[in-house]
Amino acid sequence: MNKIRIRKAAGTWVVRSGGAVLGETTRALELDEDGHNPVIYFPREDIAVAFLDPSDKTTHCPYKGDATYYSIVNKSSVTENMVWSYEAPNEDLAQIKGYLAFHLSDSVKVERI
Repeated sequence: MNKIRIRKAAGTWVVRSGGAVLGETTRALELDEDGHNPVIYFPREDIAVAFLDPSDKTTHCPYKGDATYYSIVNKSSVTENMVWSYEAPNEDLAQIKGYLAFHLSDSVKVERI
């Protein structure tokens, strides 16, 4: 069985896309899943959701549940399916409900400041 650990991410975390700050929080969670790099999850209320456009993409994880995706939309570009959220995660991982995670790329950065 895959082991998943969730803990409060220490410090202040920021997510940027194309140079614009999408969010900053001191309430981030770090999800550490065996075989994967740790992922920082941001509370939805700490993200400028006006930059997020719901996508048709969904995925299923047997451990976390069904993920819904969002694209990041700014003045100069649309970055497809870069954000995901578990709206109804499996019971063991209920902590991540209402949180958003970001795929990292040249244009999307998540860092502790």
